[in-house]
Formats: sequence, structure tokens, C-alpha cells
Amino acid sequence: MKNLQKYIGYGVGALGMDLSYGLFYSFLSFYLTDILYLHPIFLMVVTFAARVWDGINDPIMGAIVDSTKSRFGKYRRWLLIGSICNAVILVLLFSNPGFSVSSGHASIGLYIYVAFMYVFWGMSNTMMDIPYWSMVPSLTSDPKQRNIAATVPRAFSGMGNMIVAVASPLLIPLLGQQENYNAPGYQRWAIICGAALVGLVFISFTSTGKIPAIKNSQPSNTKITGKAVLNTLRSNDQLLIFILVALLMNTGWYMVTGIATHYFTRVVGDPKMQSTFSVLVGVGQAAGLLLIPIFTKWFKRNTVIKLAMGITIAGYLGMYYFSSVKDMFIPFALFGVLGMMGVGCSFVAQTIMLSDIVDYGEYKQGYRSDSVTFSMKGIVQKGAYSIQAVAMFLMLDLTGYDAKLAVQPAGAKAGITSMMFLVPPILTGIALLVFFAKYKLNEAKMLEVNTHKALQEEARTSLTPEP
Repeated sequence: MKNLQKYIGYGVGALGMDLSYGLFYSFLSFYLTDILYLHPIFLMVVTFAARVWDGINDPIMGAIVDSTKSRFGKYRRWLLIGSICNAVILVLLFSNPGFSVSSGHASIGLYIYVAFMYVFWGMSNTMMDIPYWSMVPSLTSDPKQRNIAATVPRAFSGMGNMIVAVASPLLIPLLGQQENYNAPGYQRWAIICGAALVGLVFISFTSTGKIPAIKNSQPSNTKITGKAVLNTLRSNDQLLIFILVALLMNTGWYMVTGIATHYFTRVVGDPKMQSTFSVLVGVGQAAGLLLIPIFTKWFKRNTVIKLAMGITIAGYLGMYYFSSVKDMFIPFALFGVLGMMGVGCSFVAQTIMLSDIVDYGEYKQGYRSDSVTFSMKGIVQKGAYSIQAVAMFLMLDLTGYDAKLAVQPAGAKAGITSMMFLVPPILTGIALLVFFAKYKLNEAKMLEVNTHKALQEEARTSLTPEP
């Protein structure tokens, strides 16, 4: 019970972080194309450029966190600073400071403003995301406890995403006092989410003061340089496998969330249906969070992860089939819950995998790189979103999508539907094949890793002279 209270205090911050995260990844694309009328090709270029920069910035931030020394520890200081910066930039990103948008065309100044805010949001997200998730290996090295430690923040994370996904289609028109999506509604909703982000992360900041960090086997006089970061990535083969598997899985998921507003607004014709769909997503993911802790009692953990991917594929395909059949919402909803159970389970699995990969990296390299390793989580998420966004904006342009039209061309509707339900299972299927063939951190291997660590710690303790 004591550990559970500790994990809950830590996990609350994930709810706040995902309010910002969910608003950015699920609703920004529609805001930029249909509210500010920015051209899809410009957004495609900005997304790609921002992710190239993230590929450089994220490992650097991980190295900075790993080498930080302060009275708050190496994680908590950056967690608080990052959350405040991210909240401010979130509001600025969903605000137009006065640039003109006339006749469905945005001014050059607005293009430049959005480009800068877009990049700054990613940087501030990195500043809080890396130290937050890097804490997981420090909570416990016990495999069963680690399952719980990873599940609790993921549960809060899913709750944050669900709040944004369900509430946004309802509250944005209400806050803007207009019938449909509108700029003032987006801005006011961003202010609310930003304030909640800072408040909830502050709870994590205060709660994690009693969480002890795992002793780093890296010598204290070793500096974390760019070369060391590259060596961490290059020498940890399982980290590279994780990056590929998670990139494929997350790209499929972001295709669903990233284009959902376009789908329900422009294809279905009922924006409020997105709230109903988001409830299905939330229920499914909430159930999926329980799969690993429960199913690992009967199955090996890697087997559970494979089953989760299979469930995800089945759910996506079922939704794709029944989305085109009239009066079949119930089977559509059932497949939606099923697919989201797999997605939720997979998200927990990714955090657990990274925690094991941190230990495995120490086993192979002789030093521990928690934050550099966990910086890959942010890179994967942003990389997946970038692939999704580039594909989406390119598809919208090629199929003749026009935000000024009340009824979109048939090709645009078909493209949106395919990206919503058909492309994701293909990507998840490839991820399953890679995981099945290349991921080797099973129970036996992790027992070997942890035994090696224990022997090293015992040897260091025996060599330490008594005061």
C-alpha cells in the first residue's frame, strides 16, 4: 500500500502532461488547417523540420538531466521548469496574437509565428517528459513492482488523453460561445489545460522527493558527452529494436488521433461523435492498462505484449470494416474497445521495456544512462507524430482537401478514412514481426542482468573502506 501511494503521487503528473500532449497531438492539426487556414504543405515541412531538431535536442536534454546535480535531484528540477514552459507555449500556440486571416488565407507573419511556437512546444515538452519518465527505473528494480510502477502513470496518462479527447469537441464551441470549432474556444481551453498541467506536475514534484534514485555505476568523474550519447544508442542493440517497434506502433496510433477531428467533422459530419469515440478509446485503454499486471500471472510478459499487438490489429480492422456499414455502431464500438485495449497495454509495455533496457545498457556498457535512454521515448513519440503528420498533410493536399468547402471531395474522405483505420493495423503488424524476431529481453535475460548488477554492487560495497 505504501508503494502504491508513492506511485500515485508520481503518476498524477502524467495526467497534467497529457492534457497538453493530447491537445497538441489530437487537435492542433485541425486548428491549423481549418481555423487558421495554414497550407498543409507548409505544415508538413514544419513538422519534419521540428522533428529533425528534436532528434538532436532530445538526447542532449537527456544528457543534461543525467549530469544535473541540485538539491532537488537530477529529475525534479527540470520537471517543474519544463511544465511551466510547456504550459505557456501551449497557450501561445493556440493563440493568434493579431495576424490576419482573411478569405481563408493566413498572413506570412502567422506562418512564421506558428513555426516558432511549434518548435518551442516540442523543446519544452522534452524538458519535462524526459526527466519524468526517467524516474521509473529509480522507483524499483523488482519486475512485478516495475509493472505496477509503469502502469500507474500510464493510467493517469490515459486519463489525461481521454479528458482532452472527450471534452474538447464539447468545450471548445462552448468556451468560444459559437456552434462549431472556433479560435477563442481553442485558446481558452488551452489556458485551462496549461494551468492544470502546472498544478498536477507540481504534485508529482513534491511527491517524488522521497523516491530514492538508483545508484549510478558510472564513475562520478565521467562527463556525459555527445560521444557518450551516441555510444549509448549504438551499443545498446535492444534500444534500437525498441525504437523501431515503438515508432511503428505509435505512428499507427497517432494516425487515429491526429486525423480523428477531420474524420468526424468532414467525413461523418458530426464533430460531437468524436467525444463518443473518445469514450470508447478511454474505456478500452483503461482496460488495456490492466492486461500486463493481470496476464503476467499466467503468461510470460513478452507473450502478453505480442497478444496486445494482435488485439490492436484486430480492433483496427474491425473498425475499418464497420465504419462503412450503416447502422452497425455496436460492432464498431466493440472492435474499438478491443483495439484500444491492445493500444493501452502496448503503451505500458513500452515504459517497462525502456526500464529493462536501462538495466540492460548498464549490464553491457558498465554505466547507467537513464535519461539518455528515456529520451528515446520522446523521440519515438515525436517521430511517430511527425510521420503521421507529414503523411496526413500530404494526403490532404493530394486528395484535394479544402477547409473552405462544406463538403469535401470523395477522394479526400477516402484518404481520411484509410489513415484513420487501415494504415494503423499494417504498421502494427510490422511492429509485431520485428518484436517477435529481434527483442530478447525476456524473463531469463533480465534475471541474468539483475544478477550481474547485484554482484557488481556487492563487489563495490566490499571494496568501500569503512569510515
